[in-house]
Amino acid sequence: MEKRVCVTGAGGFLASWVVKLLLSKGYTVHGTVRDPNDEKYSHLNKLDGASENLKLFKADLLDYDSLESAIQGCSGVLHVACPVPPSSVPNPEVEILEPALKGTLNVLKACSQAKVKRVVYVSSVASVMMNPNQPDGQVWDETCWSDKEYCKSTGNWYCYSKTEAESAAFEYGKQNGLDVVSVCPSLILGPILQSTLNSSTLVLVKLVKGTYIHLVQGGEDSVPNRVRYIIDVRDAAEAIITAYEEHKAEGRYICTAHAIKTRDLAEKLGGLYPEFTYPKNYSETSVHEGNLSSERLQKLGWTYRPLEETLVDSIESYREAALLD
Repeated sequence: MEKRVCVTGAGGFLASWVVKLLLSKGYTVHGTVRDPNDEKYSHLNKLDGASENLKLFKADLLDYDSLESAIQGCSGVLHVACPVPPSSVPNPEVEILEPALKGTLNVLKACSQAKVKRVVYVSSVASVMMNPNQPDGQVWDETCWSDKEYCKSTGNWYCYSKTEAESAAFEYGKQNGLDVVSVCPSLILGPILQSTLNSSTLVLVKLVKGTYIHLVQGGEDSVPNRVRYIIDVRDAAEAIITAYEEHKAEGRYICTAHAIKTRDLAEKLGGLYPEFTYPKNYSETSVHEGNLSSERLQKLGWTYRPLEETLVDSIESYREAALLD
């Protein structure tokens, strides 16, 4: 495959690592961002190889023409861009659904137009696990899909938009002869390249600052002790590139490495960084939890690093970016 690919939403936490790894593998990268001159994307231009092989394009997922010019000449597209909403959204249709669904279809149409060989759509385990009818203890694998009506009725717009957009991407691929592969990462942690906080990084920052609390009925501050499925951002980026490069890759790939309860995660961090303040009270949750498997991805030769490495590299990078002050 010719080594020119487009990465959408190139300035984000995960996408920045995808760009970094692609450059290190000798790719020419077209990155779409909202405004190439914005200071918040300056980290991209500092990456090794960026001056020769990275070109940033001003693009908006809802503006088809802007995507077409970014994708032109690329043999692959890694569609990473996605709105991750704050917890409550006044107008989910406009703020989350439209960019996820219409934005994804715009990207795919531009891919058809440019005769792209393969598109990797970055979905989420949010499109796999939101299903109250899944039997307890059953393994969640690539055949599992979130229940869209359940996502809607519980106000889980992120899950709904990811499920809707991922299924639409496969449908589009089937109808139009476009090779679409999806990668569904779990909670992404790891060192940040960008200088701003993103929502998954915030989970860890709040945990070590002791501000990760949740008001439960009865007024006691506590943290829901739910299972966290964690993947390192560098391993997730490798998974996306593997899904692009491996000829035999097809369909969906769940991308996760470690399952750990929130209390155990705080204890592990406490052992590494005793100087931080951790939550004291935890409440057991009745949230339906199964086992999440990345076996399919591992069959492509993908591997992941130990959890401790992810946690240490995360905290050190937050310190460097002064996010823990």
